[in-house]
Amino acid sequence: MDTMLAGRLHLASGTFAVEEVPVPRPGPGEVLVKVEAAGVCLSDVHLIDGSLRPRSHPDGVITLGHEVSGVIHTPGPDLTGSWSPGTRVALQAGQSCGECDACRKRRPGCLAPRTRGVDYDGGWAEFALAREDTLCRIPDHLPFEQAAIIPDAVSTPYAAVVATAQVRPADAVAVWGAGGLGAHGIMVARLAGAAPVIAVDPLPEARRRAERLGADLALDPSDEGFVEAMWAATEGRGLRFAFDFAGVPAVREQAALCLGPGGTLVLVGITRQPLVLSDGRRFGFLGNQIRGHYGSEPEHVEQLIRLVSTGRLNLSGSVSDRLPLADAKEAVARLEHKTGNPIRIVLVP
Repeated sequence: MDTMLAGRLHLASGTFAVEEVPVPRPGPGEVLVKVEAAGVCLSDVHLIDGSLRPRSHPDGVITLGHEVSGVIHTPGPDLTGSWSPGTRVALQAGQSCGECDACRKRRPGCLAPRTRGVDYDGGWAEFALAREDTLCRIPDHLPFEQAAIIPDAVSTPYAAVVATAQVRPADAVAVWGAGGLGAHGIMVARLAGAAPVIAVDPLPEARRRAERLGADLALDPSDEGFVEAMWAATEGRGLRFAFDFAGVPAVREQAALCLGPGGTLVLVGITRQPLVLSDGRRFGFLGNQIRGHYGSEPEHVEQLIRLVSTGRLNLSGSVSDRLPLADAKEAVARLEHKTGNPIRIVLVP
């Protein structure tokens, strides 16, 4: 076992290919994981099309994939925990830098977190390295495909709902964009007790799926009278929280018009476009707020593993398709063009 297949992005040329590369060896505090499943995220698509770039990567080539599960194959030296071969794990989608002031003082809130598959090699491969503190044990009955997508696809909307927004029971919530992140945002908002939970998506199938996942109502943002329908659905109170999972400027303007007094717009979708509020006077008069959100903390992944494992959160419908690692390009194309309107496509090495 000297070589393996890996989905590699060459940053200078922007070319992506599944290539044969050396199997990495774990260093101190690391383990080598045999990958069983790896999710395909829209941020992977944006890395390939060049609209998203790593902060720095000196090698000029990166193995993609930040949603990963598998089994420990080879423990490295100097591990502090018991990580024997065969242990089932999910990998955190990133890791702390280990160098900033927060890391040096062993406090949360790393100032320069690094993302797996962006700032260092990820899990679109037969094997992946993982630092010991990024390992999360998973029970035998949790399928690898579901475990793989918990970091990011589920943990990002989970953290947005329960940590950034701190949604309370009976809060009126709307989710713009019912795709890979938004679909799970709907599920988590319902789990948190939000009422009503309203999905907003231009695709009819996405709206129907949102209702199956627990949305009380699904609206088309292009419909005339959309804002009025939103206020009617909240019995004239407006939204307590509006979540933008789409990262589209027009979404943010529309969502701001649906906020009730004290309502908050939570920005989850990533975009470089400017944030514009067409009615700043109204926004100020109602005491509205805007909160940014990015990713999740390690404890959120651990909490979700327990919630899914105990049946509190059902991810059985979240894996839309499974493709072999060799077909990674096809998986990216399907997600980019929303072929079959997937929630998550998973690569299986």
